[in-house]
Amino acid sequence: MRDRQAFRDARRAREFEAFVAGAAGRLLHAATLLTAEDPDANPRARRLLTRALAHTYACWDRLHGEDPYDMARQFLALRFANSAWHEYGGPLSRTRPHPRSALAVLTPRERLILVLRLYEGVAEEQTAALLGLPTERVHILCERATATLLHPPRQAAPRVVGAEVAPS
Repeated sequence: MRDRQAFRDARRAREFEAFVAGAAGRLLHAATLLTAEDPDANPRARRLLTRALAHTYACWDRLHGEDPYDMARQFLALRFANSAWHEYGGPLSRTRPHPRSALAVLTPRERLILVLRLYEGVAEEQTAALLGLPTERVHILCERATATLLHPPRQAAPRVVGAEVAPS
């Protein structure tokens, strides 16, 4: 009996290690885009990825033919969405996106929808169902985020204080 359990545990560990070897890079990149951190210094994205992989491992035996990447991506997106208020928009906000990130100009929800739709290729209906939003709202937010990235808001022109001409 113990041999069978040990064999199942070893097989589970090998399968999960193979999954992580193939999917962790892409999931980390998605998490880095979500948090809008510098790719070389992304502690929040790494924490997000670690939690998503831990959750996927805990549910590994219950997948029954489901895609583990899809489960990890969903957990990553939901964890980011749930923590966005506390990390970015709440009154006790501790962290901000990296200022050089192109995605830093977007709100966390816009970043989430943009990453799911354009980077991950998740359908509009699936994104809406995952986030609990109407499909039209996801469409509008994705268009707004794309427009913001393509045509960033202009910075106010510096005020030029002209030299006054001395009376002659």
